[in-house]
Amino acid sequence: MLPWVIDIFVAAWITMLDVLVLAGYWLAEGIKQWASERRTLAPTARLWLVLTIAPAGFAAVGFGFYRADLLVTATSQIVMAAAVLLVLLLGLGTECARWVARGAERHRLRRERRRLRSS
Repeated sequence: MLPWVIDIFVAAWITMLDVLVLAGYWLAEGIKQWASERRTLAPTARLWLVLTIAPAGFAAVGFGFYRADLLVTATSQIVMAAAVLLVLLLGLGTECARWVARGAERHRLRRERRRLRSS
């Protein structure tokens, strides 16, 4: 019974710590962006790097907990890795959509300029 209690306690504590670190980093990046008075809300390259490396780190830590027979903690780390990976994929999907929209707008403007020059 005691190993399960320890496992659940460690899982809750580590997950809470992971969430606090990621939220703190996200907040710090937001404050830096606000202080520099950038009006766009586009994430920085450092944020993409953190969101890319974090799932690998969570999975590695989860594997270590699995090897230590802390199954609940290992599962919580894998779930955290999946959640951060999902946030990364959603963010990258949004950035790709913005990139495609900007390209389409540039293409439309070029077509209009050519049409105005020819008439």
